[in-house]
Amino acid sequence: MGKAGAIHFVGVAGTGMSALAQLRAMAGETVTGSDRLADREALGDAGRRLASAGIRLFAQDGSAVSRATARVVVSTAIEKDNLDLRRASELGVPVVHRADELAALAASQRCLAVAGTSGKSTVTAMVFHILSRAGRDPSLVAGANLPELRRRGLVGNAWRGGSDLLVIEADESDGTLTRYQPWLGLLLNVSKDHKEMPELLSLFGAFRSRSARFVVSADEPELSAFQKGAATFGFSGGDLRGEGLELSASGSSFRAGGASFRLRVPGAHNAQNALAAAAACRETGVFPAESAAALETFEGVGRRFELVGEAGGVRVIDDFAHNPQKVRAALAAAGLGARRVLAVFQLHGFAPARFLKNEFVEAFSEGLRPQDILWLPEIYYAGGTASKDVSARDYVAPIAARGRIVRYAAARDSIIPELGTEARPGDLVLVMGARDPSLGDFAARILKELESRQQ
Repeated sequence: MGKAGAIHFVGVAGTGMSALAQLRAMAGETVTGSDRLADREALGDAGRRLASAGIRLFAQDGSAVSRATARVVVSTAIEKDNLDLRRASELGVPVVHRADELAALAASQRCLAVAGTSGKSTVTAMVFHILSRAGRDPSLVAGANLPELRRRGLVGNAWRGGSDLLVIEADESDGTLTRYQPWLGLLLNVSKDHKEMPELLSLFGAFRSRSARFVVSADEPELSAFQKGAATFGFSGGDLRGEGLELSASGSSFRAGGASFRLRVPGAHNAQNALAAAAACRETGVFPAESAAALETFEGVGRRFELVGEAGGVRVIDDFAHNPQKVRAALAAAGLGARRVLAVFQLHGFAPARFLKNEFVEAFSEGLRPQDILWLPEIYYAGGTASKDVSARDYVAPIAARGRIVRYAAARDSIIPELGTEARPGDLVLVMGARDPSLGDFAARILKELESRQQ
């Protein structure tokens, strides 16, 4: 993709950007990166892991870009007045979108692309885990961090394998998944998220047409038109059909393709994810029995119903749920064996707070039980020119009107002592939200509060 020289990634600490930057660095290329958090010296452990991968980090002040820079890679989230982009324009350095960078990588390998409005990160990780255990030695570009890769000192969302297989997460949020031409496309589900359903179905239709082979859920009525000529999976039907699903607080089990699957990650949605991963891997020649054996050791991925810890009989879970379908799934998994679910949900932007308000109200009204409690801190603001004409407070009355206990918190930190006072043995604290890098630390602080009250 152009001249030799450093590849510079703007917003390198973002999940999608960091994965691409690492993969290029792992291939022996010179890689630099800048990030807003680096400007504030707040990258911490993530910065150390990126640096150890061979990526040189800069502030977003234009200093990383020179005439020797091969190209600058950006995402849709980067503003046009970014100083790195301004410097690239001044020097005539090519600027490419993250999706085009990934598409170029995908075009050079046998790419397995995972799409859908929910579950992409987990299924991408499951497919990578299965193929790795089956000796296929794949590469990975994921949307979440895998514990097994983090133990190697990596960020956890990228790996360069020795084969021609590349497993990627194909994102529909900015429409860029239509730029890929995968050897195998996998479509999990569809629900209103970022875009209205007709636009999403159009995007997924383009993704389907650009995939040489295709695997799609048979459990999603909205995706019935995608099934012709495709391999299918599901618990209600499909070429690979799951049966005998049993759920517990610690995992699930089911049968499919003559194999018995036992998962350590809870929730019906994760059973569906496992079935999807097995169906995709079957297309690569990995039999369901091999997938089942591999998934018995699957640990999950970062911030996907991740156990932070337990204190005084109260478990604290950190989850990336940020659309209505994911919220429903997280609440359902949390309710398995929990006396009460004490949920904290931080909306991840003003635009989605407006666009999905009715769907979120419905998800919480149906997903919360009468004894559960929901806290709503104010909407996360990442900067930029967002119109702040909606508030988390606007969600309280319609959810309460449905008979659910909901509390607004103008200051998020005020929730921590409230949870410390409220929590009882058998309860489960569920922290949900996306984009905000401090949410993981917030969940850890809740655990410390609970621990301090036990002393």
